Amino acid sequence: MNQREVLAIIPARGGSKRVPRKNLAPFEGKPLLAHSIEDALGAALVTRTVVTTDDAEIKRVALEYGAEVIDRPIELAADTSTSESALAHVLHTLRDREDYEPDLVVFLQCTSPAREPKDIDDAIRTLDRENADSLLSVARFDKYIWQPGPESASPINYDFRKRWRDQEFPPQYMENGSIYVFRPSILRENNNRLGGKIALFEMARSKGFQIDHAEDFQRERGT
Repeated sequence: MNQREVLAIIPARGGSKRVPRKNLAPFEGKPLLAHSIEDALGAALVTRTVVTTDDAEIKRVALEYGAEVIDRPIELAADTSTSESALAHVLHTLRDREDYEPDLVVFLQCTSPAREPKDIDDAIRTLDRENADSLLSVARFDKYIWQPGPESASPINYDFRKRWRDQEFPPQYMENGSIYVFRPSILRENNNRLGGKIALFEMARSKGFQIDHAEDFQRERGT
């Protein structure tokens, strides 16, 4: 029986507006990028790990930590470029070069360094168990959300006249950006990482924090 091909793709462009050279900045003793590479390589169900980048130094670091690298065209690494365009470029490149087509794609963002290899495996197993086409990692969300209005602020996710007790809060989840899993056909047909039957993979809040600002680098996993 042939092993199922599960391709992990980690986009890591050189440009970053809020935190310059963010993907190479140190976090817990190693470049931020390295955490996602090690997570992918450590996942039992991932069979191949690719970093897509436009940056020579990022390429060197990715190779040093054991990933393959696909050079990303400059036009797909602009501030306005989507992650989907980078993911699609990897799939097209591997198909053209090697006639390689994975069964599943795992999309990992460098900005989520607190996940663990087991989380990736469990996410893949969740997609399989639910017979889903795509999956996103989430964290339980139990906060009241409001929005401003022209005359009065109003709640989005509850009725303030019937405020829930904590134990009554209905299941709601926040996308944490850590793990996405999808069948390649979903990306090709929808130009989106999500589509078809979508499954949720719940993670602890501490595992889903993202590095978006300089002060985030002061945080350690699990805090």
